[in-house]
Amino acid sequence: MAHLEGPLHAEASGDPEAPPMVFVHPNPMDNSGWLYQMAHFSAWYRCVAVDLPGYGRSPRAQAGLTMVDVADACWEAVDRLAGRAPAVLVGCSVGGNVVQHMYHRRPARTDAVVMSGSGWREVKDFAPHRIAAYTERGLAYRYDYTLECFSPAFRSAPVAKWLANLFMERNADADLATILLMFHAYAEPDPDWLAKELRAPALVVSGSEDFTNGPARALHERLPDAEFVEVAGAGHACQLEQPWAFDAEMIRFLRAHGHRHLPAGP
Repeated sequence: MAHLEGPLHAEASGDPEAPPMVFVHPNPMDNSGWLYQMAHFSAWYRCVAVDLPGYGRSPRAQAGLTMVDVADACWEAVDRLAGRAPAVLVGCSVGGNVVQHMYHRRPARTDAVVMSGSGWREVKDFAPHRIAAYTERGLAYRYDYTLECFSPAFRSAPVAKWLANLFMERNADADLATILLMFHAYAEPDPDWLAKELRAPALVVSGSEDFTNGPARALHERLPDAEFVEVAGAGHACQLEQPWAFDAEMIRFLRAHGHRHLPAGP
């Protein structure tokens, strides 16, 4: 693994012979950021949820880490746990950037791409803020950062605090230096072709209360074959805040693109 001290940790569920569906989580979470979707979509897919470098049980990274390195490492996890059939790639926030790179690394292996909490910016001005906060507060910053991923209304709910604590309880396995390397890699400007030459069917999902709602619309405009859906009242991690709405949009989108084994909508 280029610039990584070993293969990424990932968890899998569902029939090993079913079509692969890959989930790549946002900062500051780990693969449990997809806990509802792993439970739901494993009825029809071989679901693989990856821990990004520095998070969960994945290894540390070395200086020079790039988003291409991360994309290749995610594909290695898919090959290991789900075989080599075409996959549906699903990513939130930084995960949405990773799945775009995954497409370009293996376009023939990509059946569809779903991006939530993801956007396009000419300058990624959020990265220095996150790097500074992690540098000052360490892994304890994950608690407040997780709550920022939810809408103001959801933040005060007991389940939001439960989720924030869930990620905090895994700090013993996290690596701050690697998380910072991930942010430096993510902060690099996206090449023009990353979105504009993504030819697979694509769905961009954004919560109406997401701080990346505007950039999400800009990303949608750059994609050649994409649909945009807004989840009313949801924040950045809408797959956790409103899993019923997020999953319904995914099912509708995938059925429209030939996944007829999925249930029909209401």
